[in-house]
Amino acid sequence: MADYFIDVLLDEGRLKAIQEAGLGDHIKYRFAGELKLVEVHVSEDTKNKVLKEFDTARTDSRNAITDVPVAFLRELYHQVVAKKSLGDDAVLAVLEKSDEIKDLAAKESEFLPAPEID
Repeated sequence: MADYFIDVLLDEGRLKAIQEAGLGDHIKYRFAGELKLVEVHVSEDTKNKVLKEFDTARTDSRNAITDVPVAFLRELYHQVVAKKSLGDDAVLAVLEKSDEIKDLAAKESEFLPAPEID
């Protein structure tokens, strides 16, 4: 049983792809059904790899892995659909592309810098 999870948010297009991948039974609805997502469950070992690879990543009190780059989440969605899996194998496939994801994440922070607080 996986100890940790990463939420992958779904819009209508992604929702359809998840259903076509045979993962429709795993869709979760939050905020009165307004937010749709799937949880990708990972082991402690895989969680540690994510936290080591991405310095912004952390776990919260629910054991959710959060604060990963948007590029990470985008690639995770693609791997979930390609592998038809909501487990370690999808996240490990994303980690194989960590250099590319870090480059994309650096560009994300250029486009949306953190606000300055006085």
